[in-house]
Amino acid sequence: MPVHPSRRSLIRGITAATTVATLAGGLAACGGDSDAATRTTDSAGTVTVGRLSNGAAKETALKVAEVKSISAELPAAVKKSGKLVIGSGTLPSGSPPLGFVGSDQKTLTGSETDLARLVAVVLGLEPEVKRFTWENLFVGIDSGKVNVGFSNITDTEERKQKYEFASYRKDDLAFETLKTSKWTFDGDYEALAGKTVSVGAGTNQERILLEWQAKLKKEGKKLTIKYFQDTPSIYLALASGKIDAYLGPSPNSSYHVTQTASTPNATRIAGQYSGAGETLQGLIAATAKKGSGLAKPIADAINHLIDNGQYAKWLTAWNLSNDAVSKSEVNPPGLPLDNS
Repeated sequence: MPVHPSRRSLIRGITAATTVATLAGGLAACGGDSDAATRTTDSAGTVTVGRLSNGAAKETALKVAEVKSISAELPAAVKKSGKLVIGSGTLPSGSPPLGFVGSDQKTLTGSETDLARLVAVVLGLEPEVKRFTWENLFVGIDSGKVNVGFSNITDTEERKQKYEFASYRKDDLAFETLKTSKWTFDGDYEALAGKTVSVGAGTNQERILLEWQAKLKKEGKKLTIKYFQDTPSIYLALASGKIDAYLGPSPNSSYHVTQTASTPNATRIAGQYSGAGETLQGLIAATAKKGSGLAKPIADAINHLIDNGQYAKWLTAWNLSNDAVSKSEVNPPGLPLDNS
């Protein structure tokens, strides 16, 4: 994994890179990809979400079944295979609550994986989850090794040159600080002057932070950005005062806040910001290769789950109700090209 920032031609969006050190030991070593054990159904027509979550979610059994009118929309090759191959960019250290190895030390759990499983059932397919490093997730989609990525991927106009999207959750970023810190962020980049902030390299939040850094530099002000090898290192730096804040995906930070609440290094959310910038609500989307024909049936499956209440119950189970969207859209407006 890169330690220093790089401008890649394809912005890799919001990384799934948030975890606590206690989880790191139970996860697979960094590499290209791995098959992930998942349990799809408990009984006919039931999918349990929040399983093995180490307290990150409330285990909830949801009734769900194939919808023939939606599964009929699938590309013939996918339908014939009987599988939906789902990519999760969560190697090496996981990203609770979005995707991480559960309490049995082998099963991939998380909100993203659970929604993908629900969608697969509506499509009449067996979910097969493969874990990748963030970079190799997109390689997997490009090569056809993966049908669709459910991995906190931001919808951007640049990505639409290669991918098609079915949105399913709001994309918000959060500044996480120590609970003892008085600093807050109200959306104005000027609040970052004089601060030291950590962010994941190659991510959408890095792009935003670098843009703010450039603006402050023109004003003669300084924003220091620091990069670390992994998320536990980020939180060690935060606890020791080496950084003032960490900018990452809102769900990850919210989870971490709950996990540290009773510890000496308790943290809090100091402010939030749309992953698509000031004028557009960012969206997280299921991501398939452009021209695959998967975006529409996946969006229709998500809308079926929304209309029938399973979507809201899924979000509630993972404490992500604030991230709800009213409708899944195919290729909705994303982060603009001139902001990429």
